[in-house]
Amino acid sequence: MRRLARPKPFILILTVIALIALVAVGQYMRLFERAWFNLHTLWQPLSSESIGLDQYRVEIEARVIDGLNDDVSALTFDPVRKSLFTVTNKNSELIELSLDGQIIRRIALVGFGDPEAVEFISADTYVITDEREQRLIKIHLEKDTTFLDAADAEQMTLGVHMSSNKGFEGLAYDSVGKRLFVAKERDPMLIYEVQGFPHYNPEKSYAVHVVNNPKRDAGMFVRDLSSLQYDERSGHLLALSDESRLILELDVDGRPLSTMSLSKGRQGLQKTVPQAEGIAMDDDGTMYLVSEPNLFYVFKKPPQP
Repeated sequence: MRRLARPKPFILILTVIALIALVAVGQYMRLFERAWFNLHTLWQPLSSESIGLDQYRVEIEARVIDGLNDDVSALTFDPVRKSLFTVTNKNSELIELSLDGQIIRRIALVGFGDPEAVEFISADTYVITDEREQRLIKIHLEKDTTFLDAADAEQMTLGVHMSSNKGFEGLAYDSVGKRLFVAKERDPMLIYEVQGFPHYNPEKSYAVHVVNNPKRDAGMFVRDLSSLQYDERSGHLLALSDESRLILELDVDGRPLSTMSLSKGRQGLQKTVPQAEGIAMDDDGTMYLVSEPNLFYVFKKPPQP
């Protein structure tokens, strides 16, 4: 009777190397944390305070924004105009969109460098980011505005992790707490909270405070940050990740509550969202999304019984 052949040493070595590589890739992609969260939600009832991102379904999928060839980046909802705003960074423009993705008007941006995000602050007032120089630029928009010059605007530079070429990709604003959330894409992936900019009360002294929450940032099981959205009703923050194809809901303590996948077959999607760059939510909870180069999406939560 022949003895079973022992595995050759090099086969064992290759197996060990493959296992180590798989673990490394899983950790790099944050797959283990994401899998644990998904398992946890199977037996943990959904918090009554959660937005419930997994319940959203696509209503408009991959609609081309007619008349726009440049890459769109970021998205914000204007509750006064009842419209959306996005920016382009090649031929820099601020673009107003209808709620079904049609262009309403285009405003040229002069001296804004590499605009990557825009956020509604109050009536006619917005903040735009310059990714490379890490500038926050406050703008004022009138009905007849045709161009904006950064040299005429209030602005500030954070100057953090300037050696990295992955800069500010997302903005969100808490109008009650007067906090501007600023997302750094990755390397490292961070969310800063800026208080005091833009300056909203000229009678008070100008003081800016910048803080971040390392515990919250470390708990986000996504590879990068492309956009942010602050939900005034719940006080929760939504974080969009292009690389992870995921939207993540964080509560006031920074704990993940729910997720929304942007992959084919999820949320009713016929195809995977190719490169998600911006999210916004209106007063009714409808979610809007733009994807490079010029695609538009709408997601809604079905009425609850």
